[in-house]
Amino acid sequence: MSSFTHVVSLSAQSSGASGIDRVLHALRTHLSMDVAFISQFRGHDRVFTNVDTDLPGLLQAGDSLPMEAGYCQKVVAGELPQLIPDTSLVPAALAIPETQALPIGAHVSVPVLLGDGRVYGTLCCFSAQPDASLTERDLQMMKVFAELIAERLDAELRRVSERLRKHRHISRVLDGSDLSVVYQPIFNVETGALVGWECLSRFSGEPRRSPDLWFKEAADAGLGTLVEAKAIELALQGLDQLPGSAYLALNCSPEMFLCDRLDTLLAPYPAHRLVLEVTEHAIVADYAQLLRAMAPLRARGLRIAIDDAGAGYASLRHILEISPDMIKLDMSLTHGIDENSQRRALASALMAFARETGATVIAEGVERVSELEALRELGADNVQGFLLGRPMPLSAACALAGQQRRPLPDLVHCHASH
Repeated sequence: MSSFTHVVSLSAQSSGASGIDRVLHALRTHLSMDVAFISQFRGHDRVFTNVDTDLPGLLQAGDSLPMEAGYCQKVVAGELPQLIPDTSLVPAALAIPETQALPIGAHVSVPVLLGDGRVYGTLCCFSAQPDASLTERDLQMMKVFAELIAERLDAELRRVSERLRKHRHISRVLDGSDLSVVYQPIFNVETGALVGWECLSRFSGEPRRSPDLWFKEAADAGLGTLVEAKAIELALQGLDQLPGSAYLALNCSPEMFLCDRLDTLLAPYPAHRLVLEVTEHAIVADYAQLLRAMAPLRARGLRIAIDDAGAGYASLRHILEISPDMIKLDMSLTHGIDENSQRRALASALMAFARETGATVIAEGVERVSELEALRELGADNVQGFLLGRPMPLSAACALAGQQRRPLPDLVHCHASH
């Protein structure tokens, strides 16, 4: 027989369902058996979750049999030995119909025990002919393999359990009122005109954490686009109440662009008042596919913005591939821009690029007057940040929108006085 160490090494490199299949193949080859399989006990049935064999039509993954049929339950119950080199010498094995029907000449089977002690099922090997070379060493090896497989099954069950937990958690968000939207004003840096609002999601449920972690959990649960759609739907409810000249900027993942739900959500609203922001952190697997999804939206008059520009390489790739209508400078770039020559140089380069391509530049995260002045001198078009207005509920946004247009210094003074 081949080296036991070699077989264990093969199994250690395996992971997931395909990894278990490789483990079964290595085990069957090592024991020179005709069939190796894992059966899972499910109520009154045992299901063959993984099967490795060269015998066509004998057994395949997904097949099931009643629990009382065959060897598995009897081995777990101690009614049959785990190691049977020759079934003809074991009366209890000869009494099982499958022994003659398949036939089964040699059989090795051990329970697969999960971390909490529950019996998942069995790991089994059998051959049509008896095999006198099978020894206790082979049985011990089977037990080691069963432990390795149980570790993988435990990990997979934990992943499934965690995904179900996240699904239930996010489903409660979708069904309840834990998700709301706030609006942060965006001003023209020269005139002080209120030109738009960035719509930001807020979650009131437990645990208390940042919105990006809520959206990550929703994506992990397979509900990411549903939560995004609800956030967009809530944000759009404020469009009619805000002044007709100001746009709404809606955060939108690549997955949201690619699903049919987005066009249905946006269709009733004036396209020229909508901007869809793609964050720097969004992973784009296929830019050509994304651009095809964006094309009909842009043809209607919707604009595309790249958020968090300057925060990393991804935003620069987004800018080059998507050719956005707006480029939003990340707060990591604008904070301290009045005192940091490197930040000024990068911001200046992005603004020069925007001028060449006809894009508008919005600087996020403006918190000090000196930062505002530096951005004005560099040529930013629009600005937003705590200096000018924090994210606010719709009622406060409507009140701010109703104020008379004033130069930014007056707005800054107004906010400072409060």
